[in-house]
Amino acid sequence: MAFSVTNAGISTMPSKMTLAANYLDFTGAGNDFAQQYLPELYEQEVERFGNRTVSGFLQMVGAEMPMTSDQVIWSEQNRLHLAYNAATIADKDAGGIAGLTAHAIRANQTIIVNDGFTSVKAVVKTSNTNDIVAYPYTETTWPQAFEDASALNVFVYGSEFHKGTGAMTDSIEPSFTQQENSPIIIKDLYEINGSDTAQIGWVEVATEDGTSGYLWYLKSESETRLRFDDYL
Repeated sequence: MAFSVTNAGISTMPSKMTLAANYLDFTGAGNDFAQQYLPELYEQEVERFGNRTVSGFLQMVGAEMPMTSDQVIWSEQNRLHLAYNAATIADKDAGGIAGLTAHAIRANQTIIVNDGFTSVKAVVKTSNTNDIVAYPYTETTWPQAFEDASALNVFVYGSEFHKGTGAMTDSIEPSFTQQENSPIIIKDLYEINGSDTAQIGWVEVATEDGTSGYLWYLKSESETRLRFDDYL
């Protein structure tokens, strides 16, 4: 009886070293999963990304609401602290800040002005309808980069008064923004053929909705529903 020996493609080494010749290459033509030198199989699917659902987050923060109409209208409160963008320095020496249309910044308030790279703290001296006059704390004039910038961010973080100057003027009234939206019809699809239902799953799965066990083909059904719930 004649015997033939097939080289598995692994070279022996006199010392323990992680070299390419010590391992099978399952991407090559001579080594694939049809041969007898199969690796060990890790039976549990690795959860690399954690919980990935958007609907779960919306449910936790209470941002879901049942509706029966073809339109929903709601109101959103504005920010607590005043902040504006698209402001410009009208005159860096005179301290003028323009572009604040119908703003609520008042005299003696302290602000932070940012051009996207540098932040400067300042105090407001006077306030008009669409602009203010403010001076930096640590500089005699505004930086040249602020005057050249096409849009500045302005944030109110406090106020500063001298003794005997009286109370703050011009109170700020709360306001809200009204929004509206219309519902849409969304659909998804999951299919499985009869042959797959008889297969025995061999990988233990776990998904965000609690599906677990050796149910590989049912994992697709579970993730289809998760994607459907996440559609916005």
